[in-house]
Amino acid sequence: MIKKATPVVLLLAVTACSTPIERRQVNGTEDYINASTQPLLTIPEGLDTPRYSEEYQVPEIGKQAQNSPLGKQLDIRPPLQVLPMAEGTRVEEGSDNIKIVVESIDNQTNLKQEIYDDVVAYLNKKSIAIRSQDFDSGVVETDWIETSEVVETSLWGSDKEYVLRQRYMFTVDVKPHGRTGDLKIDLIEHEEVFDEEIQQILLTSDDKRRYTIDMLNNAIAYVSVNREKALREARIKRSLGIQLELVNPTEDEGAYWMAHAPFENAWDRLRIVLPEMGFEIIDMDKSKGLYYISLDDSGGFWSSLWGDDALELDKGNYRLVLEEANETDKTKLMFRTVDNEPVDDGAIVEVYDKLAELMEEDRKVR
Repeated sequence: MIKKATPVVLLLAVTACSTPIERRQVNGTEDYINASTQPLLTIPEGLDTPRYSEEYQVPEIGKQAQNSPLGKQLDIRPPLQVLPMAEGTRVEEGSDNIKIVVESIDNQTNLKQEIYDDVVAYLNKKSIAIRSQDFDSGVVETDWIETSEVVETSLWGSDKEYVLRQRYMFTVDVKPHGRTGDLKIDLIEHEEVFDEEIQQILLTSDDKRRYTIDMLNNAIAYVSVNREKALREARIKRSLGIQLELVNPTEDEGAYWMAHAPFENAWDRLRIVLPEMGFEIIDMDKSKGLYYISLDDSGGFWSSLWGDDALELDKGNYRLVLEEANETDKTKLMFRTVDNEPVDDGAIVEVYDKLAELMEEDRKVR
């Protein structure tokens, strides 16, 4: 059956098209490959042989030296660049594979589960079949990924088609502490077919790196979108008000405040609220849940908040200690003197009203 064709197609059919294999090869002659060493100058009889400088002499190649690609074996395509675009990622390059180091951006999220789920979701989105997957080992193997390109169009017969088939293996590895991991990708199978004939292609390390970089950049771009979404959701969550409860003193313990939020959220909100209340943050130690704060002038500031009633809180240095409560997603706030002694219960009750108002206020997301 003869195919219908426009004059433009007829013209293209006459012109030979280059295959993807030819596009990575240098054009022109390859005479330099077979070029022999040029002889030295022929000195006529009766003249002295000039002195030759050895400054630019190229040393002989050793027997153990690796032969560099020449002629059609030389890949002239520019190298691809790894783009760790996702938040909290950086690159570590190997000889045949590329590794992206991924750091946790949320202590409440399982890092291995996050990376693994993103890889599987990316493959599903691209309609790439998964041949095998194992969460415990962190390995996901793809089935054959096939791309084709018509290289030569024939009006009376079948088109000549170039087909690239590959399989990849993604490996997710997370450190025991769970804060840092990495995503590695390897090209495990590769076939190139032209006009239904398998091409004998020997992949070099550079070839493998090129293919893995291209696939990994696409996967990391997908991870980047998901991480950006998660970060925005976290910012919105942190911007919401935090309920503060005043816990009355008991025989065993003095009065304190209970924040209805995890430690991280309560800590971040206090960095904003304390200066707004007139406290200066002198120092802080998050690992100990400790804020060192100072109140320079208790007179004018506190009077403007509570009128002319005298407060039992004097100007000077204090400590604010945060401690995870026994209840889920709650944090104890204990107000103490610079000597780590409990502040008078009366002052804690008085400070509570303004502190609760600022803690419970919703903030704008930036």
